[in-house]
Amino acid sequence: MPFKNYLTTLITLLILLFDVNAQNQETAFVYGDKLPDAPALSSRGDYKVGVKTLHLINPKQIDVLNSKKDKDSIYDRPLTIELWYPASLSEEQNQDVIYEEVLGNFNSPERPIIPFTFKGRALRDAKTNISDGPYPLLIVSHGYTGSRYLMSYLTENLASKGYVVVAIDHTDSTFRDAAGFNSTLLNRSLDDLFILNAIDRLSKDSSSFLKGLVNANSTGLIGYSMGGYGALNVAGGGYSKMAAGFFSSMSKGNNALQKRMTGNPEFIKSFDTRIKAIVAMAPWGMERGVWDAEGLAGIKIPTFYIAGSKDDISGYEKGIKAIFKGAINSERYLLTYENARHNIAPNPPPAMANNPGLHLDEYLRYADSVWDQRRINNINQHFITAFLGIKLKNIKTYDIYIDTEKLSSQEPWEGFLPRTSVGLELLHEEPN
Repeated sequence: MPFKNYLTTLITLLILLFDVNAQNQETAFVYGDKLPDAPALSSRGDYKVGVKTLHLINPKQIDVLNSKKDKDSIYDRPLTIELWYPASLSEEQNQDVIYEEVLGNFNSPERPIIPFTFKGRALRDAKTNISDGPYPLLIVSHGYTGSRYLMSYLTENLASKGYVVVAIDHTDSTFRDAAGFNSTLLNRSLDDLFILNAIDRLSKDSSSFLKGLVNANSTGLIGYSMGGYGALNVAGGGYSKMAAGFFSSMSKGNNALQKRMTGNPEFIKSFDTRIKAIVAMAPWGMERGVWDAEGLAGIKIPTFYIAGSKDDISGYEKGIKAIFKGAINSERYLLTYENARHNIAPNPPPAMANNPGLHLDEYLRYADSVWDQRRINNINQHFITAFLGIKLKNIKTYDIYIDTEKLSSQEPWEGFLPRTSVGLELLHEEPN
């Protein structure tokens, strides 16, 4: 073979080998894995991670979708939850799990339900590791619509750092069972509080796998979009009269949301001192009058807000940033992704969503048009780790990662590689 032809063949083989290696690396990437430019605290922690599914029932709840005027229907509300936790694995056991998810929305002809699977780094039903327990509890609440797997990049990551992480499938609000929006308006905060009580009860039950694993007296709540809406209500942000009126008009005169309004005795009684920190990601509602100044002033739990400056669902200046400014009685942070829209919380788009034959929203449910979703995931892991580590674990060494005075005066920010702390703004306010 002439040398020139030999050289051409060799180069071609090398290119093919590079392509195969690149494809293998892409296949090996799991949601939440670190990119080369990931900030320091995005790394997984030292604990192996187990995952388990539980099916719970919240009895005797108002069935707002089937209630008639002046007459509430009552039902036993089913809630499926996914738990990620520090696990004890043998040398032969690997952190491999397949999650079952769907594209589409329930009862939507334009977006039919299409099942798919994706890989995670956890072991299904693994033995618990209670050697350093009990661990703080984190409750994760998805958007409308969504699922308990929507933020697996974060739930797995936090479990590996010594938390028990519980993500809720909010009934009537998931991809698989989406129903009237008024159910979501009413039930978000109620679901959160029920799950907190249920996990706390199970942690004291000698027959439960949660015995000795979880410390519900040190709880954080993470909510995205409608999950953020519910989380802020749990944190003390009472809904406004306008919000109650909006709900009533959607619900044939049903006034059940009044029980979560500012000043309502039942709402005040529900304040829970076990909740020590809130992460509100693109919380919905401010532009719709869900809160007023009095309602926002009721939030007294430290809160870390995350937003895109071009959020066209929850709004930014008159939406999320207005909540941040108005929650004057809480210590609070606001991390902003410049030019990002609403999707600053979910996993990256699954491969199936790239199919041009599908509705565009199957892709846009996960993706941002400016930011790499995997990078957003890494940055979220970094800052949420710092905030919750300080508030729930008293890790003072994490202060440097959210010290806004120091961050604003240096390039790169603490924990970021050179040239990578761009397109971000972090604000901090102390309570009045």
